[in-house]
Amino acid sequence: MSNRYVFIYASVMVIVVALVLSTAATLLRPLQERNMRIEKMQNILSTIGIPAPRAEAIELFEQYITETKVLNHLGEEVEGDAFEVDLQDENRKPVEERQLPLFIADVEGELYYIIPVRGNGLWGAIWGYLSFKGDLNTIAGANFDHASETPGLGAEIADPPFEQQFLGKRIFDDDGDFRSVRVVRGGAPADDPHAVDGISGGTITSNGVTAMLRDGLQVYKPYFEKQKTL
Repeated sequence: MSNRYVFIYASVMVIVVALVLSTAATLLRPLQERNMRIEKMQNILSTIGIPAPRAEAIELFEQYITETKVLNHLGEEVEGDAFEVDLQDENRKPVEERQLPLFIADVEGELYYIIPVRGNGLWGAIWGYLSFKGDLNTIAGANFDHASETPGLGAEIADPPFEQQFLGKRIFDDDGDFRSVRVVRGGAPADDPHAVDGISGGTITSNGVTAMLRDGLQVYKPYFEKQKTL
């Protein structure tokens, strides 16, 4: 077998494989995007205590999420689709140029305000959603996830025991000053409404969650303050 034949055969196979992979990626993209949208809906709904099986997620999302908004840094509503806002892109912009997505849910007559957050852990991106009660202060639910945190350590931010610590925590103090919620290494004081226990061995990820919440929530402060005066 000549070297020329081997070279032609290998070249043809590379082209064929590339075409197959390209075609498969193109055909699968709509399905992948749909799955990502459904997962996002499930995560948002989880913060208000609504279990959403994949087959029912879209219907439940439309049932409970009664309003969506895109806000600017002044707390004013602007044009845009909250569901399509990419926080990874928005966080690279100056605060004055960012679009801030907000989801409003109605559960048996009770309103909840759901805010997405995104930050950095030890090895990559971390993100999540927090829902707030009608007082726009008390956390009603939390959902976190990560790209590549260490299993058994930082990855525990996505586990229910960690997320459930945030229920009932508050981001403003009694004087109305923004405090956020911090993740405390070694354990948070039991009577501190602005702190939760850190993850053993996951100090950098814990610090990342603290920074993510502080930076991600304080930009909504103007909106919260406007709503409280209505």
